[in-house]
Amino acid sequence: MSGGGTGGHIFPALSIANEIRRRFPQAQILFVGAEGRMEMERVPAAGYDIKGLPVCGFDRKHLLRNVKVLMKLWKSIRLANQILKDFKPDIAIGVGGYASGPMLKAAQKKGIPTLLQEQNSYAGVTNKLLAKGAKCICVAYEGMERFFPAEKIVLTGNPVRRNLLECEASAEDAKKALGIDPDKATVLIIGGSLGARTINQSIIGDLHKIGAVANEVQVVWQSGKIYDEQCREALKQSGVKNVIQMPFISNMDMAYRAADLVVSRAGASSISELQLLGKPSILVPSPNVAEDHQTKNALALANRNAAIMVADADAPEKLVDTMLATINDPETLSSLGENVERMALLNAAEHIVDEVMKIVGS
Repeated sequence: MSGGGTGGHIFPALSIANEIRRRFPQAQILFVGAEGRMEMERVPAAGYDIKGLPVCGFDRKHLLRNVKVLMKLWKSIRLANQILKDFKPDIAIGVGGYASGPMLKAAQKKGIPTLLQEQNSYAGVTNKLLAKGAKCICVAYEGMERFFPAEKIVLTGNPVRRNLLECEASAEDAKKALGIDPDKATVLIIGGSLGARTINQSIIGDLHKIGAVANEVQVVWQSGKIYDEQCREALKQSGVKNVIQMPFISNMDMAYRAADLVVSRAGASSISELQLLGKPSILVPSPNVAEDHQTKNALALANRNAAIMVADADAPEKLVDTMLATINDPETLSSLGENVERMALLNAAEHIVDEVMKIVGS
């Protein structure tokens, strides 16, 4: 299994690995990630071995710095070949991200079958480069033949964390577990595992508006670790009591269950979670991602009235007003929830492992 860099790559990879292990307890699974990226911590914490490659992304603003990037890429290819020689895999699975490029390219050159999993509606550079040599490409959106050979594409959806789907708590019980009022409409704000600056600044700028509706609405705000101190201090200074802020939510199953509306970035994993849970959402796509793929992810929902999209540049002025208008509109909430749930693709990890087994045989 290779790839990573963000939770959006790591969670699907772990879900696939967990399904392989569930079916075949004796299977040997090795992850290959990029040194210094979050997979080097998250994967061992989930119980899997991982090796790191020194690979990193190209610097498009400072071209001379790419001499080091090329040296790291050359070293990564050598290490990838050594990993293949030592581990002797039956298949290499790539989920996107820096490490999957050299790892899967090396596998393809050695004749080891490869499977790609593309989470986004706009394919990443790494997967596009690897597509020609792949046996199968598992995708989460229709129309991906724009990027990949049509005969290799299988529509499976994106795997999500199993505990989110298995949570059976009622919304009332989930609110109690989070220590919030079970009778108030609840907005969950999440900006990814590291946080989202624009979303946080938009909330900080309009905390007084949220405080003005304290009798009807409450907010659970995951600010991310980077912005924790800034957000905590702003909330303290505002005196607003109907907002609970924290750097990271460990029990996301309860947080989702409690939420009547979710405000989120438009990463592939987040969108898949919203679809499978049928949650109304306001999506604020990050502009700081390759090929602006989050905007394309968000539009795939917004164009079907399955989410509301607020552009990153518009968020400081519009986000909180849109959020408060939506949470107080039961008809819109119901429509968004029904429409997003219709887009869900169930049992993605199981379908992907079915494709793995078709490739490697019995």
